[in-house]
Amino acid sequence: MSVTSDSPARLTDAQVGEVLALAKDADSVELKLTVPDSYRRQAAAALDVDPLDAQIRQVYFFDTPDLALNDVGVVARARRVQGRGDDSVVKLRPVVPADVQEERTSDNLVVEVDAMPGGFVCSASMKGALGPKAVKEVAAGRKGVRTLFSKEQRQFYKAHAPDGVTLDDLSILGPITVFKLKLRPPELSMRIVAELWFYPDGSRILELSAKAAPSEAFQAAAELRAFLAAKGLDVSGEQQTKTKTALEFFAAELSGEPGAEPAVGPG
Repeated sequence: MSVTSDSPARLTDAQVGEVLALAKDADSVELKLTVPDSYRRQAAAALDVDPLDAQIRQVYFFDTPDLALNDVGVVARARRVQGRGDDSVVKLRPVVPADVQEERTSDNLVVEVDAMPGGFVCSASMKGALGPKAVKEVAAGRKGVRTLFSKEQRQFYKAHAPDGVTLDDLSILGPITVFKLKLRPPELSMRIVAELWFYPDGSRILELSAKAAPSEAFQAAAELRAFLAAKGLDVSGEQQTKTKTALEFFAAELSGEPGAEPAVGPG
């Protein structure tokens, strides 16, 4: 389930009830907030961010030029990660946890509720680990896209992707360069992850996130909100989405059109 509230900062009582129902059957809840670029430097200073601590990543998405996967809520992604092996994921969203009950027997499937100011989405991600050069080989055209995904990921993809669209039919959309930092503010009982996504047109999205157990999600959200407010960071602004912004940018590039405007809403 994916919902955006009329208010950019608050969920309605009915939506809160829906989040609680989804979270009960989820493995975790991730609290997310995107910071407007005009506040990025203020946020970095408030959180005492040192860019030299960042881990560099390259993120590649795979979809058709007309984003057929995105249209049915499927995301295929692979990452190169500094200092460790590559990884990949096939993600389905929105989803109701009961709809993937059979696949949840796999240790590699994670069901998570992403909650942000004014919206939320539940997703199911089938994850896979790769060697350190796997993504580079595919990006260079030396191997097919399907080689980035395990047998169970391919099965998960086939079950939810549009008929007739195979992994090797997909275009490579990317890469996006990402700086990721893990922060442990002494005032908080949780860790914050900061991700700064650099898009090829020069635009950026800064996302702050924190994970919580489903039973602790609303307490964690209140604590995080109070912490950010005390730091003078606005938590009521319009939210941008990293994935959809990337997909629309590269799809427009493939078609020769100007880059898309940043996407908003959960996702």
